[in-house]
Amino acid sequence: MKKQIFSLIAAAGIVINVFAQSPDSAKTIYPKVVGYFSFILPIVKMNKNETTNDFSDFKNGFAIGFPVGVNILYSDKFGFSYECTPTIKTGNGSAKTSNLLFDPGPMFRFNNGFTFIARLAFETSGRYGVTPVFNQIIKRTKNINYFIAASLPLRFGNSELPSVGGNLQFGIILK
Repeated sequence: MKKQIFSLIAAAGIVINVFAQSPDSAKTIYPKVVGYFSFILPIVKMNKNETTNDFSDFKNGFAIGFPVGVNILYSDKFGFSYECTPTIKTGNGSAKTSNLLFDPGPMFRFNNGFTFIARLAFETSGRYGVTPVFNQIIKRTKNINYFIAASLPLRFGNSELPSVGGNLQFGIILK
C-alpha cells in the first residue's frame, strides 16, 4: 500500500512538473488566430481625369466600409490576414450595400505594434488590384487591441480607369 501511494505521489509530481509553465513557455504559442472588426472611411479617390473626396458633399452621399477579418499569426514577425469588407453607400435619400471586397494578404509585423499588410483586392463591383496597408496598434488591453490604419487602394478593371485612393480605418482586434 505504501509503495502504491508513493508511486501515485511520484507520478503526480512528474505530471505537474511536465505541464507546469516555465517563464519561457508563457510566451505566445504560434500559430495563433485572432479576429478583428472595424470601420473604414474612403477619404479620396483619384484617376487621370478626376479626384473625388468622399466627404466633400454630404448631400450626394458618402461611403463607409465595415471590414471583418481573421489573422493567422505564424510568429512575432509574420502572419496572414483574410479580410472581407461590405461597403454601404448613401445618396439621393437612400442607403445600400454597394460592394463587397475580399482582400487577403501577408502581414509583416514590426516592433511597437506596427504592421505592414500587402493585400490583394477582389471586389464584387468587378474591380481588382492591390492595397498596401500601414497598421498601428494605439492601445493594448488584456483582451482587445485598438488600431488605426491607412491604406492606399490601387484598382483596375470593370471598364474603368485605373485609380488610387486613400482610406482611414479604425478597429479592434480580439485576442
